[in-house]
Amino acid sequence: MHKHLCRLSSVWVRSPIYYVTVCTFNRQPILACHACAAILIREWQNAYEQRGWKIGAYVIMPDHVHFLCTPTQEALSLSIFVGSWKEWTAKTIQKVTTDVKRVWQKEFFDHVLRNEESYQEKLAYIWNNPVRAGLVEHQDTWPFFGHVHFDNI
Repeated sequence: MHKHLCRLSSVWVRSPIYYVTVCTFNRQPILACHACAAILIREWQNAYEQRGWKIGAYVIMPDHVHFLCTPTQEALSLSIFVGSWKEWTAKTIQKVTTDVKRVWQKEFFDHVLRNEESYQEKLAYIWNNPVRAGLVEHQDTWPFFGHVHFDNI
């Protein structure tokens, strides 16, 4: 790989907001149900007290999730936080969907939002994801989206 195309080893942003995407294993369409959504949302709600991460906007799609998050001063790294979140949610999802052996893909995608324009673009992407996917005609009719600790900065 060309040296100029390498991923940055670190980014210094005073109060970073991350855009995160996590996909199900083999893109299984298992998430867009009320039982799974409740599990995911409950773990996002607990993220602040348990891991020091605040969760903003999110959307739960059948085979992936997008969410915004920001660390507190005491937060664990993003990789540890997302890994723990995947572990907690997988164990509980496997209990309610007994035919699912593996819930999440190994990797996840993250992007640091560097300015207000980038934030607004990702927020619009999150809200409009169900419409783009052809699941609903209007974003507000999709039942699996919202925000947890912050809705706009």
